[in-house]
Amino acid sequence: MFEKVREIIVDTLSCEMDEVTMEADLTEDLGADSLDAVELNIALEEQLGLSIADEDRPNLKTVGDIVRYLEAKEA
Repeated sequence: MFEKVREIIVDTLSCEMDEVTMEADLTEDLGADSLDAVELNIALEEQLGLSIADEDRPNLKTVGDIVRYLEAKEA
């Protein structure tokens, strides 16, 4: 799951692959603003076929948060 999420983040946020780690913060480390966050959510949902609940989005601050959330959704 991490590799898939990493590719989507690199494509959506135009950041370097090596910047995207499980600990990387979307805003602090990867420079995502609120519009980037919306675009990233849409890209994740479309490419992975999983939905991210509106109320859960504010809790997804790091790449690891997203990966763990999506893995739990898949299970």
